[in-house]
Amino acid sequence: MSLSLIRPTASTSTFRALGLGLGGRGLHTSRALAIRASGIRRDAVVSAEETGGFKYIPGGPILKGTVNDATPQIETSRSHGSYHWAFERVLSAALVPVTVGAAVSTGSAYPIMDGLLAVSLIVHSHIGFDSCRVDYLHPRKFPVIGPVVSWLLKIATGLSVWGVYEFNTNDIGLTELVRKLWTA
Repeated sequence: MSLSLIRPTASTSTFRALGLGLGGRGLHTSRALAIRASGIRRDAVVSAEETGGFKYIPGGPILKGTVNDATPQIETSRSHGSYHWAFERVLSAALVPVTVGAAVSTGSAYPIMDGLLAVSLIVHSHIGFDSCRVDYLHPRKFPVIGPVVSWLLKIATGLSVWGVYEFNTNDIGLTELVRKLWTA
């Protein structure tokens, strides 16, 4: 008894008739059909309706708006980021003498120093929160909540500057508030 992969023998037919084979088609026929099916068909024509109106490209269509598209690059100058970095560092370093100057003086005697400290703290906080927003809520990854958080941060910063202005001009000011809380 020899097993033939080209033509079924009586033993393989009996084996399949008893229901012990791999199915209705033997191994020898499925291999030949698989080889024939994997060949390139020169008579295949793809219509525009089958590709959704896009031009057929061998290997698959490249559709706009999918992962096949390259990320568009924003035109910027090389020094754009360095200005932000330098401003953040100068502001952070300037907060130390401004805080010390406001601590040794009174807010009512030096309202400019009090206002400078308050606005510097707000701008410093805005830059920090904006960096967190850029890192964790990028608009490309979060198209709805990213811009919403960006606008909420801008509104909160504007309201904070307005509130500090009102507090410094119509009330005791930031430095006097800290002094009273410290001695309370």
